[in-house]
Amino acid sequence: MALRPIDNALPITPDNLRTKKHPKVSIQTHKRASEIGIHDENKAPLPQSVDASVDYIASENLKPFQDPESNIQSLIEGLDSKDWVKVCKSLNDVRRFSLYHSSLLLPVLEKVILVVIKAMKNPRSALCKTSIMAASDIFDAFGGKLLDSTDSSAFDQLLLQLLLKASQDKKFVCEEADKSLTALVNSIAPLPLLRKLHGFVNHGNLRVRAKAAVSISNSVSKMGSDKIGEFGLVPLLQMASDLLNDRLPEAREAARSIVFSVYKAFSENEKLNPEETWQSFCETNLSTIQAPSMIKVVSSSQ
Repeated sequence: MALRPIDNALPITPDNLRTKKHPKVSIQTHKRASEIGIHDENKAPLPQSVDASVDYIASENLKPFQDPESNIQSLIEGLDSKDWVKVCKSLNDVRRFSLYHSSLLLPVLEKVILVVIKAMKNPRSALCKTSIMAASDIFDAFGGKLLDSTDSSAFDQLLLQLLLKASQDKKFVCEEADKSLTALVNSIAPLPLLRKLHGFVNHGNLRVRAKAAVSISNSVSKMGSDKIGEFGLVPLLQMASDLLNDRLPEAREAARSIVFSVYKAFSENEKLNPEETWQSFCETNLSTIQAPSMIKVVSSSQ
C-alpha cells in the first residue's frame, strides 16, 4: 500500500541544494585614535586647566610706577580686556595710580569708575573683590573730588553696588565692601554723602537698607549741629523713625545713633527743658505711633 504524503511535514531539500555552513570568522575592528579612551595606560594624561589665581595686595604694599606717564596709556586698554585676570591686574594698577599718581588718573576717572562698577557686578569673586579694593583706594585718593569728577548717576551706581556687595553672603566680599563703605564715609564730607545715601533707606532689600543706615549713622555722627540743621532735623528724625521699626537689628541700632545725633544738635538750641521741648518736637513732626518711640530712645539714655 502506497504511503500518502503528509502536508504538515517539512519539505525535504535535495542534497545538492542544501546550504553549506561556513566557518565563523572573527573580524577585529580597529579603533580610531579619537576613540582610544583617556584611561589608556600607555598615554600620558593631558594637563588640566588651572584657574589663574589673583593676589589681594594691601594698599600699603602697592608701589608707585617708575614711568607712570607711559603706564597710563595702557591702563584703559587693560581695563577693557576680556581676560578677567588682566582686568584684575589693571584694577591693581588703578589703585597704584590712585595712591601715587592721582593727577594722571583724574582725566580718565569717570571711565575707570564705570569699569569698577562693571567688575563689581561680575560673578567671579576675585574680580569683584579686587574692584572693591580699587574703589576704597579711589575714595582715599580723591575724596570729595569724586563727586565733581564723575557723573552723578555713575556715583549712585557705585554706591548701590557697594551696598549690595556688603549685603552678600560671601563673607570675604562682604567684609571688603564694609571696609570700602567705611573709607567712603571717612573720605567724603558728611553732608553731600548724606544726600546721596538717604534714598537707599527705602530700598526693597532689607540688608541694603541696613548697610545704608549704618553709613548714614556714621556720617551724621561726624556732622556738627549746623550741618545737621542744613540737611534738616525733621527729615533726619523721620528717617530714623522709619529705621527704628526695621526688621534688621543693624538698621535699628543705626537709627538710635541717628536719633542721639539729632537730639544733640536739637538740644544745643534748647538750653531750658530740652527733654520737654524734644517731646513736643517729636509729637509735632511724627505720627502718634512714631513719636513715643523716639521720645523713649532719648529718655532711656538719660
